[in-house]
Amino acid sequence: MNLRFGFHLIIRYRHSHHIYPYSAGINNLMQIYFAASIRGGRENQKNYAEIIRFLQQNATVLTEHIGSAQLSQTGEAGLSDLEIFDRDIRMLAQADAVIAEVSTPSLGVGYELGHAEALGKPVLCLFNQKSGKLLSAMISGNHYFKVLNYSQIDEISSPINSFLQQVLSKKNLLR
Repeated sequence: MNLRFGFHLIIRYRHSHHIYPYSAGINNLMQIYFAASIRGGRENQKNYAEIIRFLQQNATVLTEHIGSAQLSQTGEAGLSDLEIFDRDIRMLAQADAVIAEVSTPSLGVGYELGHAEALGKPVLCLFNQKSGKLLSAMISGNHYFKVLNYSQIDEISSPINSFLQQVLSKKNLLR
């Protein structure tokens, strides 16, 4: 599985009449909150890690620990539930966008998605159709969320690129 960002952006800076090419490396501009199951099950951990590595090519992933093989279904050692909640709510507020792998049902991810919507954060949900599970109607029926159904992990790079381009364009328009 080799995911690649393959885009170049033209950004018009608000206070400039010049157009500058901007290729890859949106690291300092974009902060992504990646959400995925922890206590609901870690069977897709390798996919989480692959998605995070892909995102890190061009963005800061605030929740990179989600992809760690050391993170078990019991959660994060050394942190209380309150500390995890407070930290994650702060990171959600800080993020420019949320990308969630929703193939493994998770109450926590559902909560994070609802909170992201309440904050007005752009949200992309990734659902593996080969997971043997059904996506919750609360996600698939919510028109606020963009849902990408995929069968192979390498199918998601182009749609993620498009989503990030849209987020970056909106962010630059607001400057």
